[in-house]
Amino acid sequence: MILVTGATGNVGSEVVKHLTERGEPVRALVRAERELPDGVEAVIGDLGDPASLKTAFDGVRGVFLLGGYPEMPGALAVMRDAGVEHVALLSSRSVVGGQESNAVVAMHLAAEGAVRESGLAWTFVRASGFMSNALQWLPQLREGDVIREPFADVPIAAIDPYDIAAVVAVALTSEGHASQAYAVTGPEAILPADRVRVLAEVLGRDLRLEPQSDEDARAEMSKTTPPQYVDAFFRFFVDGEFDDSPVTTTVRDLTGRSPRTFADWAAARFPKAG
Repeated sequence: MILVTGATGNVGSEVVKHLTERGEPVRALVRAERELPDGVEAVIGDLGDPASLKTAFDGVRGVFLLGGYPEMPGALAVMRDAGVEHVALLSSRSVVGGQESNAVVAMHLAAEGAVRESGLAWTFVRASGFMSNALQWLPQLREGDVIREPFADVPIAAIDPYDIAAVVAVALTSEGHASQAYAVTGPEAILPADRVRVLAEVLGRDLRLEPQSDEDARAEMSKTTPPQYVDAFFRFFVDGEFDDSPVTTTVRDLTGRSPRTFADWAAARFPKAG
């Protein structure tokens, strides 16, 4: 049995699909009743409340784990005591050479540290930016054909969550992946303008990118994002602390196929908006 946290999210839902396609029994940790694929067992619990996890890991040998929870050491202790053998943690490749004073880097380093110290076998899947972040454009697409986006001159080797999940599934169902940290990316580094162009083709619309000024971007991001994380992204993409453009071959190396392109993701995932 493999337990998937965040099982209804962009990455977790893909992990569930990959595992079930491999014939693995899957349990999904959810905070409330949710609709799940046929054959997937649901268990109610909260990673932020280790006491709620007492029975969640019974019979579980592997876990796909999201980071960022303040009580991760306690949750990991519950896993260890229940007999879990292996944890695959979703992390970020910003941790490599990253500065701990950056809130995003610090969050992922703390998660990795907690897993390392848990005594469980581990695999870190350090992802580049997600292609699915483009779903944030849906409200703008409903209003018109102009996409306003910050950091418009920053290329990112964005990855389809499908490919992150494929690597996770390999790590949790085959030998040789313990104590490995895998940097996973898409097949090429692309700019926001490239993503808008692809979406225009997929949706059959005359879309246009309007780069946001740093001032406007900070003001808009601050409406929904804690200030330390807004600062972290500006340190990454304005001050140049993190280059998310280098492409790795990890997806091909571990799955035997090339990672999906943004056009592949858009054609499969992006709703016909507007």
